[in-house]
Amino acid sequence: MSFRRALALAACGLAGGSVLFSAVAVGKQPARGGEAEPRPGGSAAAAVPPASAAPPGLLLLPPAAAASCPPAPGWIERPAGTGGYWDSNWDRREPLSLINLKKKNEETGEEELASRLDHCKAKATRHIFLIRHSQYNLDGRADKDRTLTPLGREQAELTGHRLASLGIKFDQIIHSSMTRATETTEIISKHLPGVKKISTDLLREGAPIEPDPPVSHWKPEAVQYYEDGARIEAAFRNFIHRADAKQEEDSYEIFVCHANVIRYIVCRALQFPPEGWLRMSLNNGSITHLVIRPNGRVALRTLGDTGFMPPDKITRT
Repeated sequence: MSFRRALALAACGLAGGSVLFSAVAVGKQPARGGEAEPRPGGSAAAAVPPASAAPPGLLLLPPAAAASCPPAPGWIERPAGTGGYWDSNWDRREPLSLINLKKKNEETGEEELASRLDHCKAKATRHIFLIRHSQYNLDGRADKDRTLTPLGREQAELTGHRLASLGIKFDQIIHSSMTRATETTEIISKHLPGVKKISTDLLREGAPIEPDPPVSHWKPEAVQYYEDGARIEAAFRNFIHRADAKQEEDSYEIFVCHANVIRYIVCRALQFPPEGWLRMSLNNGSITHLVIRPNGRVALRTLGDTGFMPPDKITRT
């Protein structure tokens, strides 16, 4: 029984919730603390396909094991039929999905279609640098009182120096409107003169999605997941995607925000189960580097890098 339970837990961690590792076909899953969407009719047992339907090398688990996986909120889109494999249209910018095939010219046929597809294809690579704010005053009651500590200001200086030393021409800095992120941005920007700064509420700290496994020391109310989760998901959809087809050169963008937001974005961008965001830990002032290729492929270059800081300057508060 312990072996079967271990397999079931492995399935929950790897499947991501759309089409489970056990090959149970489901639709969009109900949101915890939010809106719910119906499943297709029938029991879980009836939805299990024959063993021949499983991709080679995948182990089919019994319905009971699959049913133990937690449901996902309704705003997380997990296309059915992918079996946990990469969704190439994750950002809804796959060229074929941008074309209205009903308007196809019957005279030019495939030639026109190829031309239209080429017109919609991304040409450039986006480099996303996600920076966690520096250490701040935890005793502040309001956001305006949660300013950077002296050590936090040192951390921001070190992060800014590190970014400048990369020799990259950054396009912009987009930062959370919260005080600690704004102050971190101001210090970093001194090392990157001429790079425009943009403030947004979408990147403010919050509770993106109920973590799995849960933790005992941090349990927000369900309404916080419902409100913050939709906003942080909106930040992901607005900022994390392949380059626009009109973009000719590779871009390098900095996002200064918060640990919860960054961890959630990393999970979503890599198409890992977003409920696993709390399994990662990020230091203050750390650098996370995501790369989004023109074909929509995503790679994680670094996660929470603070190797450029002296050991006595590293914190996670």
